[in-house]
Amino acid sequence: GFHLSGTVTEAATPSEPAVTYKVAISFDRCKITSVTCGCGNKDIFYCAHVVALSLYRIRKPDQVKLRLPISETLFQMNRDQLQKFIQYLITAHHTEVLPTAQKLADEILSSNSEINQVHGAPDPTAGASIDDENCWHLDEEQVKEQVKLFLSQGGYYGSGKQLNSMFAKVREMLRMRDSNGARMLTLITEQFMADPRLTLWRQQGTSMTDKCRQLWDELGALWVCIILNPHCKLEEKSCWLQQLQKWSDLDVCPLEDGNYGHELPNITDALPQNASHSPDSLSRPRRTVFTRAIEGRELHWQDSHLQRIISSDIYTAPACQQESERLLFNSQGQPLWLEHVPTACARVDALRSHGYPKEALRLTVAIINTLRLQQQRQLEIYKHQKKELLQRGTTTITNLEGWVGHPLDPIGCLFLTLTEACRLNDDGYLEVSDMNESRPPMYQHVPVATGCPNSHESYLSLALEVALMGMGQQRVMPEGLYTQDKVCRNEEQLLSRLQELQLDDELVRTLQKQCILLLEGGPFSGLGEIIHRESVPMHTFAKYLFSALLPHDPDLSYKLALRAMRLPVLENSTSTGDTSHPHHMVSVVPSRYPRWFTLGHLESQQCELASTMLTAAKGDTLRLRTILEAIQKHIHSSSLIFKLAQDAFKIATPTDSSTDSTLLNVALELGLQVMRMTLSTLNWRRREMVRWLVTCATEVGVRALVSILQSWYTLFTPTEATSIVAATAVSHTTILRLSLDYPQREELASCARTLALQCAMKDPQSCALSALTLCEKDHIAFEAAYQIAIDAATGGMTHSQLFTIARYMELRGYPLRAFKLASLAMSHLNLAYNQDTHPAINDVLWACALSHSLGKNELAALIPLVVKSVHCATVLSDILRRCTVTAPGLAGIPGRRSSGKLMSTDKAPLRQLLDATINAYINTTHSRLTHISPRHYGEFIEFLSKARETFLLPQDGHLQFAQFIDNLKQIYKGKKKLMLLVRERFG
Repeated sequence: GFHLSGTVTEAATPSEPAVTYKVAISFDRCKITSVTCGCGNKDIFYCAHVVALSLYRIRKPDQVKLRLPISETLFQMNRDQLQKFIQYLITAHHTEVLPTAQKLADEILSSNSEINQVHGAPDPTAGASIDDENCWHLDEEQVKEQVKLFLSQGGYYGSGKQLNSMFAKVREMLRMRDSNGARMLTLITEQFMADPRLTLWRQQGTSMTDKCRQLWDELGALWVCIILNPHCKLEEKSCWLQQLQKWSDLDVCPLEDGNYGHELPNITDALPQNASHSPDSLSRPRRTVFTRAIEGRELHWQDSHLQRIISSDIYTAPACQQESERLLFNSQGQPLWLEHVPTACARVDALRSHGYPKEALRLTVAIINTLRLQQQRQLEIYKHQKKELLQRGTTTITNLEGWVGHPLDPIGCLFLTLTEACRLNDDGYLEVSDMNESRPPMYQHVPVATGCPNSHESYLSLALEVALMGMGQQRVMPEGLYTQDKVCRNEEQLLSRLQELQLDDELVRTLQKQCILLLEGGPFSGLGEIIHRESVPMHTFAKYLFSALLPHDPDLSYKLALRAMRLPVLENSTSTGDTSHPHHMVSVVPSRYPRWFTLGHLESQQCELASTMLTAAKGDTLRLRTILEAIQKHIHSSSLIFKLAQDAFKIATPTDSSTDSTLLNVALELGLQVMRMTLSTLNWRRREMVRWLVTCATEVGVRALVSILQSWYTLFTPTEATSIVAATAVSHTTILRLSLDYPQREELASCARTLALQCAMKDPQSCALSALTLCEKDHIAFEAAYQIAIDAATGGMTHSQLFTIARYMELRGYPLRAFKLASLAMSHLNLAYNQDTHPAINDVLWACALSHSLGKNELAALIPLVVKSVHCATVLSDILRRCTVTAPGLAGIPGRRSSGKLMSTDKAPLRQLLDATINAYINTTHSRLTHISPRHYGEFIEFLSKARETFLLPQDGHLQFAQFIDNLKQIYKGKKKLMLLVRERFG
């Protein structure tokens, strides 16, 4: 009958013994309709044992004994034989069968049992009736479980790959015309719709992950394929459409353009104010991922012209054409198919997917002939309007529906259909296969089957042509992050497929011809002279064209790449400031709805195109000049121009060969542009950029360095100019790197000094010290720098800046100048009684030591300033102690002599300092006692001990200190415990 059973033995391995499994397979009209296997393997595909048994039966039919269905065999037995048969069967399997056998016996012996109401008995080996449905076995529960599991993993652990392979399985089933394809897709879709994340995303207003979006896209595309199946029954089709409508009507059903419809901020008043709350108020109806499949209900295959196209290679225009037929053919008599392009391509995909590759190819050729005709007509229209459009410099002509990034991927579909017809297998034979393998495919030219005798085209050159046409289509940037991202992704996919083509002479000719058409195509082409302001940029596409064309037609390749450099959405708006960070873009394009979410990526692609051209044009001054102008005109982001400058520098200065001066000059010019762009804006990479520019200028040579030093104010801030630019230009490393002779060194140094003085005048606070350092070797310049510092000292300089310059002066051997600056610094300072850890303390101690070393007069001049500025007792007592340890005037200033005597604290100038110190101790004591807590008592007693040391310096000091302590006891007698400690220590 229709039942195959057998045992399959899995051979022993070193770790596992041999295992035998029992396998049973039911089949019907060449399809396996059910399987069971002892291995218990749960999967949507058959286990290896089922496959082994099936193959054994296919390959060795004579080894498998063919028997009648079991009911026929039983019919031939008499009563005794039947009894014997049943008893033996029960004995062989008594543990499993006995309960069932007893139950059946009871039912048969009961006259009114259900089993006795039915005539005859079932036979699992007899096969189905002719009217019964028959389809390949598919474990539906397993499909559901697996999809549910993969979805729950959210695209991790390779689950996205697994789901894609399930989609590929559906496509394979459709191609084999296996009715389970649609069944399996239904099961998958049910699980997708039941994904709990859909509700969550909708409630939170968040968008689904990219991986998940791509899976939904493929799901939608597969349903379009199924609805467009040219041979499906009407009742099947209406059943699927009902199901699709049901899913599409659910709130959680994902939208075609990503779940962004309700999230876009209302940037302009072009939309009703309540647009974000009520989707119905938008002018466009809600479109879900299933909308396109549902729209497929209107499409049929009965059109006689369409039928003739797909059924014959030699269908051409009839000799006597009626008026209505004239539109159906081109001038060569080849048939055209004038349907909306993505829809026509969906038909191709449906034919290809349902196992009609020849028909798919024929329709593809008709679509391409139609596209060519459209291209020609658009070219003619443009020629008539060219003058007017060029005068306006802008166009409103554009395609609102782009083919690249379209949900139905029309261009990818045509390209795959054509290349599959030209694909070779390893032995050099043409093969039909999926495009999912990892090794790059090999193609050969296969002539187009056509009724026109003069046609010498191949499917491969058509594939290239249609890909170029599609990617070169001028189209408006769609709305929403997901659709914009999809445009980029789809373009990259198409380009990676194009890169698999080995360009021979025929393909190069196709490439050249199509590139010329794209350049001349006016507003219908993305590479035309005039494009719409919101046109999708062509940078990535042009980069491919440039590299592919360059070896064959350099002039055309440069013309094309330079044309593609533009980015009108940024150029036609008044952009201000630095646009190096993509998130500033809304302010750059204020009137834009919706926003260009992928602008950052698009700008980096523009930069890549420029970099590719710069690399190719190395050594060619004329071309480099043109590219540089294009960069300066079209690239608006400082960080990208900086990247280009760095790229050009790297290519111009290879480690293994000599420097290319042409490209190096371009790098420098780009670097200078970056300096000008970022001079007045905040940029976190600014220091890096300045350092890099000096390196680049050094590499170009001494003239470049001189030039940036002379025009510093247009490129750098005063601080950058002195501390980085000039300092590096006159450094020992630079002199060695450029092997400079004496006049050159002098010229650089002179420029650096001029720059230093200009910067010091402009920003003395930040630049005075750098200016002094740079002018050290030239007396006049040094004096000028010092004067600038002195003049600025009375103005806006801080004490720390002045102290730093003063110390530098002492180091250079100008102690009196150092003293002057230190005195000025002291007058800017104020140290409160409790600031005993202030960073300026070291400067104060240094200034006092300097004045002490210069002599009594300088010390006498500084002490009133110290007394006025410093109110911290411990700092004052430290100064006092240091001034009494050695005699003043030991600096050895020429023309001065030190008396060698120690100074007394009873006489001026130290007396004033002593009094100030004692007063500071008294004031600080009272301040501390107002807020003192018991845990600070010990610390306070130590403080009083230090105070006593200072009090005891003059003759009557001990009386003064005793009086001070008595006062404390009187005033703070409430603090009994503290006063007890005071008494213990000081009596």
